[in-house]
Amino acid sequence: MAPVGISVPIEKDGNLEKKPVSFINLAVGAGLNMFEVTTLGQPFEVIKTHLAANRGDNIITATKKTYQRGGLLGFYQGLIPWAWIEASTKGAVLIFTASEVEYRARVAGASPFVAGIVGGMGGGLAQAYTTMGFCTFMKTVEVTRHKAPAGQQVSTIKVAADIWKREGIRGINKGVNAVALRQCTNWASRFGLTRAGETIIRKVRDGEIPDYSKPLSPIQKICASAIGGGLSCWNQPIEVIRVEMQSQVKAPGRPEKMTIVTCAKYIYKNNGFKGFFRGVTPRIGLGVWQTICMVFGGDAVKAKIAQRQAAKI
Repeated sequence: MAPVGISVPIEKDGNLEKKPVSFINLAVGAGLNMFEVTTLGQPFEVIKTHLAANRGDNIITATKKTYQRGGLLGFYQGLIPWAWIEASTKGAVLIFTASEVEYRARVAGASPFVAGIVGGMGGGLAQAYTTMGFCTFMKTVEVTRHKAPAGQQVSTIKVAADIWKREGIRGINKGVNAVALRQCTNWASRFGLTRAGETIIRKVRDGEIPDYSKPLSPIQKICASAIGGGLSCWNQPIEVIRVEMQSQVKAPGRPEKMTIVTCAKYIYKNNGFKGFFRGVTPRIGLGVWQTICMVFGGDAVKAKIAQRQAAKI
């Protein structure tokens, strides 16, 4: 999905102009991210993580086991505070970084497609090494760790503190390089493919020479974002590797300290090629829900804000 508030460079009178980042859009983006993850986003995330960590389960089994772990609240493991911290910060990091990198790439002569890929890569890397690394790790810990009976459960904050005390900052950021690789390829694909989708839509609308100064309609934006979001799931193997590196599931023969390469070898040895695509279905569902929230919802909220500002004037 193309997140709300991305400042796409625009051409005006033959010159490339950088649209300023709107702080209102950043606030809207954070609010929509919070709404997305608090509604259907986290359940999709929990099922996706369960399938990637327990590759012998199917979606029905994963749903049953998740319900057995905590009822309906089991589908919201890791939501508070980790998913909320991530949701409220990752959008701003992505928007600031990707907008700047994409603009610089366009100034250097890159096409919208290539600039979108480069901007997405930069934004994804920035996300991983700032807020997403430890948040993603702790969300995975919550989904995969052993849960004690009611009344004996250890809080998620204490679990994080114990990991910090035992392993330091490296422990709390375990698998961050896999997160960075996933985010880098994820947003490069989403931005690049979304820009490609936008170009196709503009050519259908305007003819062979697209008019980039004329904005797309909300439906057209959703279609372009759906193309980018759906096709970007090609990197599911990286996501499965990331989950396995951060998983608390104990298994015979599982290496204690994993790198991306040793983790990939372990998954292939035990589950074959198919193991790298476990959890791709709920991930696609997550991408669709994110697109609806961030593109359609974002435009609706921004339109309301614009109406109120116009009414005040």
